[in-house]
Formats: sequence, structure tokens, C-alpha cells
Amino acid sequence: MCRRTLIPAADKLMHIRPATPADTPAMMRLVKHSATAAQWSREQFERVFGDDPPRRVALVIEEAVGVQGFLVAHEVAGEWEIENIAIAGSARRRGLGTRLLGAFLDQARAQGASAVLLEVRESNHAARWLYEKWAFVESGRRPSYYTLPQEDAIVYRLSLG
Repeated sequence: MCRRTLIPAADKLMHIRPATPADTPAMMRLVKHSATAAQWSREQFERVFGDDPPRRVALVIEEAVGVQGFLVAHEVAGEWEIENIAIAGSARRRGLGTRLLGAFLDQARAQGASAVLLEVRESNHAARWLYEKWAFVESGRRPSYYTLPQEDAIVYRLSLG
């Protein structure tokens, strides 16, 4: 499982931990206020914590004020796909997304993953910069994948082998 990661930052203590079903309301609030996160329903969040395949990892990054971000990924045959990631608007540009992604990648490597994949809106330059910083490479495009507004998805892949 994921080890607890403590990170000092600007006189605050934040930590990354596995998400629990009790985190669902906070995760839903983050999604509601993030135009770039996948807009999941309560049922989709509940499936994250179910026992049905695929195998999933859900992490939250938390400060004293509460959950400030989350990441959900699933695994199939040794490859992980990041399904959803969101950081609170007030917590952006402070490195929380970088820390959350780094913790997930550490966990994926420790479990012997061969690769991590994800898709992102073409216009989401901040997220694309973050993934490229971690050495993800553009590996494809899904035309008109997103709606409201309609937009292509850029597929990224990070080989861990």
C-alpha cells in the first residue's frame, strides 16, 4: 500500500495518503470546481472503493484545512492509467500536483508497473507541462474525446521498464 508522505511547505504540513470512502465528498467538491478534471458522479467515485476490477489506487493530498487534491488510477496487465486528478483552485501552483503525481509514480514503480498512461485536454497547458516535466511523452490523440467544449484528448505515456 502507499506509505504516508509528509511534506513541509510554507509552515504547513501536507501529506499524501490513500483515499477512503469518507473522502468522496471532498473529492466531489474538487471535481465540481475544476473545469479540467473528469466530472464524475457519486457512483463513479464509489466504484473507486469497490472490490470489482480493475484494480485502483486513489490518493489524496491533505493539509490542515482538508483534502486539497486527489489522483485516481487503475491497473490492467501491469500498465496504469490515470483516470482523474484534481487540485483545489486555492492550492494550485504550489507543487501539490507534482507531489501527488510523484507519490503515485513511486507506488506504480514499486509494484512493477511497465507504463503509466493518461489523456488530457489539448488546451490544458498546465497539466501537459506537469506530465512532460515527469517525462511523459505524447503518444496519440483522440479527436473530439471531450465535450463541453468539444476538444481533442492528447494521450501521454511514461515507460517505467
